[in-house]
Amino acid sequence: MRNDPASTAAAILPLVGGPANVISVAHCMTRLRLGVADPSAVDGEALRAVPGVLGVVVDGGSYQVVLGPGVVAEVTAEVDALVAPTAADRLASKGAELRAAQRRRNATPVKTALRRIANVFVPLIPALIGCGILAGVNGLLVNAGWLPGLTPALAATASAFMALIAVFVGYGTAKEFGGTPVLGGAVAAVTVYPGVAKVTVFGMHLAPGQGGVLGALAAALLGTYVERWCRSRVPGALDVLLTPTVTVLVSALATLYGLMYAAGVVSTAIGTAADRLLATTGAFAGLVLGGLFLPLVMLGLHQALIPIHTTLIQQQGYTVLLPLLAMAGAGQVGAAMAVYVRLRHDVSIRTTIKSALPAGLLGVGEPLIYGVSLPLGRPFLTACAGGAAGGAFVGFFAMLGDKVGATAIGPSGWALFPLLAGNRSPALTAAIYGGGLLTGYVVGFLATYAVVRPGGGDPDEPHEAAAAHKADRSADPLTDPLADPH
Repeated sequence: MRNDPASTAAAILPLVGGPANVISVAHCMTRLRLGVADPSAVDGEALRAVPGVLGVVVDGGSYQVVLGPGVVAEVTAEVDALVAPTAADRLASKGAELRAAQRRRNATPVKTALRRIANVFVPLIPALIGCGILAGVNGLLVNAGWLPGLTPALAATASAFMALIAVFVGYGTAKEFGGTPVLGGAVAAVTVYPGVAKVTVFGMHLAPGQGGVLGALAAALLGTYVERWCRSRVPGALDVLLTPTVTVLVSALATLYGLMYAAGVVSTAIGTAADRLLATTGAFAGLVLGGLFLPLVMLGLHQALIPIHTTLIQQQGYTVLLPLLAMAGAGQVGAAMAVYVRLRHDVSIRTTIKSALPAGLLGVGEPLIYGVSLPLGRPFLTACAGGAAGGAFVGFFAMLGDKVGATAIGPSGWALFPLLAGNRSPALTAAIYGGGLLTGYVVGFLATYAVVRPGGGDPDEPHEAAAAHKADRSADPLTDPLADPH
């Protein structure tokens, strides 16, 4: 039975200190993200026990309540409505500003930079998914020769967003880094304007879209710094005229005569490197990427892959890296299944697995990670082994010339099937990806089955002692560093 979003929101708020303690409300694909002024007012255990809550994670000062895809947007809207009346007072609180400053000091520069770049691209994921699915449907209709009067309209609908994605990246970059969003979009729009083909740089004409999202990101970032520099120096009476003009002029010229060319070189290198990596060492590359993705997520380094995925989608129509990384979820599912079989007397953990497994099959792995593999320890490692095997399977076929890609980022597991694309038939592409998932399930299951004894999670401990010991040393989802992969 589906939980009512309003009831879930009403149950969550008191457990995070009430509306007065919430300083920000946002969400990603699966998580409600709440910034709180006083972390000590949050009751993590009670929050995890709320019906519909699949897990709770803390990332800096942000409490992330795992709710699952779809429902998270509805609950966020309800929470936002309950919090809104006191938002102005909270945001004006000096104490909240000091706490935010303290959190920024505690964050490493690399993780902070990656998180901010990810914040630019994450809001684009719904459009990438929608347009990616439409592109896939259109491709099937074209190949089958069906509805010829509709396919041009579908092609236009699916392609329009990608044609102008640079503008959205520029808008989001300026918003994230403290500039005026529309100025960031205006500067980034230069990169996709057809007229840039008349501009010559180093003896060569620029191409519209050259540099892709990386060029748009760099252009808008430069525009943000130019704008802030102008606002600190231009008299107030002239600010409304001079600042936008100087921002657009300086940033656009720098983009046309430098950034677009440099970003184009980098973007081309990314596409070439991805193709060569899979063509020459596909099985090994898949093994490494599939096996190390969960640890990368724990370190927050997976966020560096988001611009790379987007660049590949813009260049080639799909990213060949995401299906390899998605195998980590398959290993996680296989490991959870093995734990379910081996710990047949542990009612609590079996109940957790039964409730979390459907989400895991659809690529939402947080409930299984926080409720099963990390607390037990070894199943996390065997899940990585399953992911490595699945990645090697898909990578092996890439070495044979059968590339499997995804037209959007975000979904994984079975939810990625509608977004699959490649250089072969849709049936073969789906079969290879499905074979990778099956390999991940089987290897994750067998590896976990081998290390988890029927009495408990540790092969060296009886069931009762192991359960108590694991409870003491389990990874608390409120303090675990595993970040959100969406």
